[in-house]
Amino acid sequence: MNTDINIVISEWSYLAAAVLFVLGLRALSSPATARRGMFLAEIGMALAVVGTLLYTQVLTWTYILIGGAVGSTIGALMAIFMPMTAMPQRIALSHSFGALAAVLVGCFKYIEYGGEGLGRLRMTALGFEVLFGALTVTGSLMAFGKLQELIRGAPITYRGQNIFNVALFFATVGLFLYLLWQPDAVWAFYTMMALGFAVGVLLVMPIGGADMPVVISLLNSYAGLAAAATGIAIDNKVLIIAGSLDGTSGFFLSILMSRAMNRSFANVLFGAVGAAPAAGAADKAEVRTVIRYTPEDAKLMLESAGSVIIVPGYGMAVAQAQHIVYEMTELLMERGANVRYAIHPVAGRMPGHMNVLLAEAGVPYEQLFEMDHINDDFQNTDVVVVVGANDVINPAARYKKHSPLFGMPILNADQARHILILKRSMGAGFAGEDNELFYDPKTMMVLGDAKQTLTHIVQHLKK
Repeated sequence: MNTDINIVISEWSYLAAAVLFVLGLRALSSPATARRGMFLAEIGMALAVVGTLLYTQVLTWTYILIGGAVGSTIGALMAIFMPMTAMPQRIALSHSFGALAAVLVGCFKYIEYGGEGLGRLRMTALGFEVLFGALTVTGSLMAFGKLQELIRGAPITYRGQNIFNVALFFATVGLFLYLLWQPDAVWAFYTMMALGFAVGVLLVMPIGGADMPVVISLLNSYAGLAAAATGIAIDNKVLIIAGSLDGTSGFFLSILMSRAMNRSFANVLFGAVGAAPAAGAADKAEVRTVIRYTPEDAKLMLESAGSVIIVPGYGMAVAQAQHIVYEMTELLMERGANVRYAIHPVAGRMPGHMNVLLAEAGVPYEQLFEMDHINDDFQNTDVVVVVGANDVINPAARYKKHSPLFGMPILNADQARHILILKRSMGAGFAGEDNELFYDPKTMMVLGDAKQTLTHIVQHLKK
């Protein structure tokens, strides 16, 4: 009788969890409701865990409690000690952990059935789970290494790379198809898994930092698909629902990000954006000079501005300057200036990176504008303040056909009356393309740590 009650409670928990997942995902579509969406999803996941423990016959609680304690400790430490600037790296690690769990479950179920007891449907789920889980594990670790600068951020390429990668991928898929007819071929199962790990490394290796936001969302999709396949393999309904939501949302987000960059999936996966510029271009950039300005000069321009647009980028995240940016915004608004933030879809290292940082600093949602909603306003703006952005304001994307940025929609910062750029150095962005906006007569370049520069500007504005 108790077992029947547990099953009923479990089924209702799964239903409630599925509803909360959908509501949470819907709320994440707006910055104003994103926190509520995360809270709903957290409750849904807690109900899913409880429902699973009630539905499944637990042989021993020891390993479950140990695993829960270890996982909770790791998650808490990551949340407490990893700064918001490292959020993309944390997301990449989370993808890796989730995919690794799918691979381990797949291996355990394959060992449990010994291959012989697997039907074609279950073998399809197990193979899909292990294949996509394996490439997500190593692909996410590669993304983490590039984001954390443990591995060179620029693409790592070699002759015949695309042909080799495609051949390796099809060889892995071929082993997967072979297992559908010969599920007891243990050698094929583990060879497929090993090749899946290799595919993940080789998939991300040639991708540069300019495309990393799309890569992260694509890996999120892979991890969700692996989780959904795991749910089919172990007959867990809520895991199928959660994995399907994760996989499809990540896939559509990848499409939207690719469109925002005017690039196809094939370009993202094989385009090697981020390669070093050609020698001729580098030589041309070296002979060009800019006039360096001081924070005092910047203050004089800002205090007379009636309209200001702030363009945040990864440099703001590195300098952790989001709080001082907002303090400057408040001072300018007290002087009567109309201040807004222009958010490019791929600014930073992951989708929504700038939104998260600015929300942490307390910037009101109504001051944040997407590119499509603010791009036409730059021509009527007195001053554009660029804080650590580069590729997303580079005019080369409009006319330089040989540039890796060509065709990518950019913010029209060059159309403003004056341009104030705060940057650590004159170095190029992740795409390796020198930014001609630096040499525009309307541009004031203030080099140095963005947080220190903004602190000086704020101090002068207060005086």
